[in-house]
Amino acid sequence: MPSHRTPALISATGLAARLADPAVVVVDCRFDLMKPDWGAQAWAQSHLPGAAFADLNRDLSSPVTPATGRHPLPEPRQLAAFFGRLGIGPDSYVVGYDQDKPMGGSRLWWLLRWLGHERVSVLDGGLAAWQAAGLPLGTEPPSRAPVTFSVREPLVMAISTAELQQELMQESVTLVDARPADRFAGRNETIDPVPGHIPGARNLPFPGNFDAAGRLLPVAELASRWQAALGGRPPQQVVAMCGSGVTACVNLLALHALGLGGARLYAESWSGWIRDPARPVASGPA
Repeated sequence: MPSHRTPALISATGLAARLADPAVVVVDCRFDLMKPDWGAQAWAQSHLPGAAFADLNRDLSSPVTPATGRHPLPEPRQLAAFFGRLGIGPDSYVVGYDQDKPMGGSRLWWLLRWLGHERVSVLDGGLAAWQAAGLPLGTEPPSRAPVTFSVREPLVMAISTAELQQELMQESVTLVDARPADRFAGRNETIDPVPGHIPGARNLPFPGNFDAAGRLLPVAELASRWQAALGGRPPQQVVAMCGSGVTACVNLLALHALGLGGARLYAESWSGWIRDPARPVASGPA
């Protein structure tokens, strides 16, 4: 696989064919916001052979503070140490997976690229696709030895709240919110204390990137979906957000699959934006 352009996704059969390669590191990223312990419990019951587990709250986020959103970006040195404990070296090919739609896997994908690791993909269709292909599962813990993870030049960028506010005022950015339409509109908010969205944001719910089986849409269909959302702007002028900076990474993964790199992540997202009651809030559809 060319190191300069690792595909955003890999099929279940494609991963199965490479699973014996010692360079392949598989990471189970399953999680449920309403049941934080579910992912680890599900991994303990069964997982892809040799897969390690990454917990969204503990491993792929830093602790929440009164000034942050619900899933702040990890401190880079601590994140690098975690990746090293998983045995991810400079030549490792990492594959993250979820139950189906790649929420935690996309966060892992983005974080690895944030620390400069290019060789990472997400399992298309997740565990459900693996099982549908009749492929085996295991219960054994990973046996990979820890290594020193090398932090390199970032391949993706985040944007701060202050930077986002400035670019929104200048109308130099398109902000794309990955949350469901009802939460974006300020209806049926069950997670964050303030309903609504950032004024000027466009709504493109992340599940729309996938078919009913949780696999990424065909390229032509996906490109058509994103063409309207981008509004003629290059991806470098696009910022992805959601409720806490997790499912926004799914939209960034979809853009990468289309060859549209350069969009930035607003990691604080809605849950961080509303920490300051002086920041404006809008409601209604996009």
